[in-house]
Amino acid sequence: MTQHPSLKSRDLSMTVLMTPDMVNFSGNVHGGAMLKLLDQVAYACAVRYSGRYAVTLAVEKVLFKQPVHVGELATFLARINHVGRTSMEVGIKVVTENPRDGECRHVMSCFFYMISVDENRKPVELEPFTPETEGDKERWAAALKRKENLSA
Repeated sequence: MTQHPSLKSRDLSMTVLMTPDMVNFSGNVHGGAMLKLLDQVAYACAVRYSGRYAVTLAVEKVLFKQPVHVGELATFLARINHVGRTSMEVGIKVVTENPRDGECRHVMSCFFYMISVDENRKPVELEPFTPETEGDKERWAAALKRKENLSA
């Protein structure tokens, strides 16, 4: 069986319609609903890269920049920023689009730390990734700093 070429990709995008069942008491999409989606996106991105089950170790710098409204399309843009021995940092940017007028807004950003595990839930070593582009090198360096702060 051959693996689809996108399965080793470091990038993942997912678009979700924000529906009334996600609303909080102020009429915007509930932060908890967004966090659940972020975790699902981080998992999918980590699994796509590693080819193995992954678990969430930590979440850092969840920044709710603007409210998310019912009826908007929220696009979650995820990328593997750093790969350690068994862990990965997944950076996620969320952009919303109002389908009626086309207005787009950057509403959230965060970082998830995912651990690749085997069928017994034991950490598994990951295939190394070497950043090549300037953007990849910048994200890698910033991820290393965040990782140091996470360990402290």
